[in-house]
Amino acid sequence: MPGPPRYTGAMPSESDPGQSLAPLVRTVGDRRTLEFVPGDIQSEMLLSRPDALVLDYSRAMMCFALFVPQPRHIVMVGLGGGSLAKFCYRHFPQARITVLEISAEVIALREQFHVPADDARLRIIHADAARFIAGAPGSCDVILVDGFDAAGMPPELGSAGFYTACRRALRDGGVLVANLLSYDPQYAALRARVDAAFYHRVCRFAGIAGNNHILFALRAPRRPDSGSAPAPGVQRHARLMRTRGLRLACLNRLLARALVAWLARRPV
Repeated sequence: MPGPPRYTGAMPSESDPGQSLAPLVRTVGDRRTLEFVPGDIQSEMLLSRPDALVLDYSRAMMCFALFVPQPRHIVMVGLGGGSLAKFCYRHFPQARITVLEISAEVIALREQFHVPADDARLRIIHADAARFIAGAPGSCDVILVDGFDAAGMPPELGSAGFYTACRRALRDGGVLVANLLSYDPQYAALRARVDAAFYHRVCRFAGIAGNNHILFALRAPRRPDSGSAPAPGVQRHARLMRTRGLRLACLNRLLARALVAWLARRPV
């Protein structure tokens, strides 16, 4: 019998030998999934609620709203089935959203996953994300990195240079959200690179999404104005960095669910 499905992330890499594998769309009842390797679920959608976030890791990534509740520009690395793009497009109406996807085949599936057409607020760009972000300093408030190939994090999305470029692309107070896999052989090195690039302002919510470890790296001003209190997002990040969220995995998962439910219900 096949093993249980694994949940990873959104995007294949041009450097991956298995990239020639066409993305596979499966529909069973109300659920539609995107896979590159059978059983490795990259994205999942409910046909009855296409904008809902189904997977734990996608809800966990939305915890960026604890630190940046009103982003002006969100950049996403990896489209996948568009779960994060659709949710942010609907529930952050003040934000521009730029999605960087290296696979034209994945972009071609956007209608099957009910991803809205490009407009003044949403752009899906067929591009090398590392190169794009390196050329866009000080341009965004949130960067969501959710890119994988069959071997884990592609090298170009896990280098020290990439994370440094992400920090430069963020405005002060902005946050990088990186989806890392605990079983990736490079996991410890990836965490260390994020930590170094963001001067140790990195927190992780313990057990919030199983093997998907979500890092929240904050770009805080290195020299805050004397006499001024830190921004609320900076203070909250410092507290959660000390406690790894709400300390317990079950409470962190409840926090992510509650936050997503609140975002979905708040007036827009």
